[in-house]
Amino acid sequence: MEKVTRTKDAHATRGRRSVVAFGVAALLVAAGCSSQSSSTSTTAAVTTTTSATTVRIGLEGPLTGSQSSVGIGMLDAARLAATNLNASGGILGKKVVIVPIDDKADPATGVAAATRAIASGLNGVVGPYNSGVGIKTLPLYLKAGLVPIRLTSANSTEGLGVTLQPMTSQIAPVATAAITDWKKAGSVALIYDKTQTYTVDANSAMTSSLKAAGVTITSDTAIVPGKKSYASTIATVDATHPQLTYIITYYPEAGLIAKAMFEAKSPTQCLADFGAYDNEFIPTAGIAAAKNCPVVGVPAPNDFANSASIVDLYTTTFHTAPGTWSPYAYDSVQILANAATSAGGFSSAKLKAALNAQSDWMGWTGSVSFPAATGDRVPPSVAVVVSNDAGEFHEDRSWAAATNASF
Repeated sequence: MEKVTRTKDAHATRGRRSVVAFGVAALLVAAGCSSQSSSTSTTAAVTTTTSATTVRIGLEGPLTGSQSSVGIGMLDAARLAATNLNASGGILGKKVVIVPIDDKADPATGVAAATRAIASGLNGVVGPYNSGVGIKTLPLYLKAGLVPIRLTSANSTEGLGVTLQPMTSQIAPVATAAITDWKKAGSVALIYDKTQTYTVDANSAMTSSLKAAGVTITSDTAIVPGKKSYASTIATVDATHPQLTYIITYYPEAGLIAKAMFEAKSPTQCLADFGAYDNEFIPTAGIAAAKNCPVVGVPAPNDFANSASIVDLYTTTFHTAPGTWSPYAYDSVQILANAATSAGGFSSAKLKAALNAQSDWMGWTGSVSFPAATGDRVPPSVAVVVSNDAGEFHEDRSWAAATNASF
């Protein structure tokens, strides 16, 4: 396992759903990965290696900056998947090397990093996570003849490769059902980050979905991230008397908004959108506030069925629990390897056809299929999660019962 330097420790999480049996594979990974490896991600310079003996897979994400918790979990999981593959002969007999691509959740930084990585030589790419970055970097990978396994969710990135992540169009109906069938709210205030592609798309999708469900939107408040407190925002929103406030921001701001609602003793219910789902949401909000504000996300890493062995292996290898998006990065590398093996290489047309031919492929995150028309995973793995007293995410069982959810 490559040595990496961690910039921020991830917090423990819990998770559910079906995962491929890891028995022998886990032992192979353990043999190939030292439990002494220091883990976190770096922006290490990419160096060209001999393509005749290696397969170079880029992992793009926010490896540093305010969203580094996401990127670190993605990179570590991709490296764990590579070690697993290499213990079994790699891809088509070649060693898998993961190339870190740090976009810092910033489009301009992402373009520069992606351009360097492409020039150095890539066979495949997983990521990015941020949709606003993906709008800029995904076309670069496609132009270079790569088929990205993206982790973006904004509908505007649809068709730019394939994704294991739920899309905005798949998330909004689940969030709306949670608001109406579970929280029994007939009026909602929206707070959204107007600077990010995903959050703007999500706000639009939720506005349409809530109106179609007969829900009154009392206010639609745009914010710019960076404040230390959102107390004044909450006071303004509460003055419109919603029954629930839905927070459509990434986790740093969502945590602070949930904290402000809790400290102000807001009379409204709190629910946070998909972008807020990360381990760091909990310490940012504080456990009490996080428990008061469930998050529409995906099952936590060991909420997936039969995931105990891979979660334990990840924890032993990196001395921390998996990040919230670690299972998705891990499965993305694995499914890319499976498709490349079926295609006999990384030719764009053959690889895309092989990915679209995947039917009920089973991994850490459960069953995966990619419809050719969209490249969007079915079934989407959307769930509502909440913090427990230990500061760990888990699926909210009362939500699952109220909505007859499949996760």
